[in-house]
Amino acid sequence: MSAPLPIEVDCATVKKRLDAGDDFCFIDCREPGEYETCKIAGATLIPMSQLTDRAAELEPHRNREIIVHCHHGGRSLRVANWLRRNGFEKARSMAGGIDQWSLEIDPSVPRY
Repeated sequence: MSAPLPIEVDCATVKKRLDAGDDFCFIDCREPGEYETCKIAGATLIPMSQLTDRAAELEPHRNREIIVHCHHGGRSLRVANWLRRNGFEKARSMAGGIDQWSLEIDPSVPRY
């Protein structure tokens, strides 16, 4: 059995994996108003506040890696931990969130 994936992944790794077309599910767990302010292409909005109601949408991704991001990394870490507790063993949080993404990867993404 392989070792579990680290719970956090850095923005640069996520960017490389998106560019390479790697197979993973990318979730934005911020609220709709935040998503309207700025977003990362390829991420699906499932707000943390709706996670339990919308968990069935993630069922097809149960055995895939799921990377979750939020504003600074706190909510996404909670979501990744919740997903792991509910059988999504490859759930991860993007450390630093979209704010770090704006600083390190894409300065055209507005900071708020």
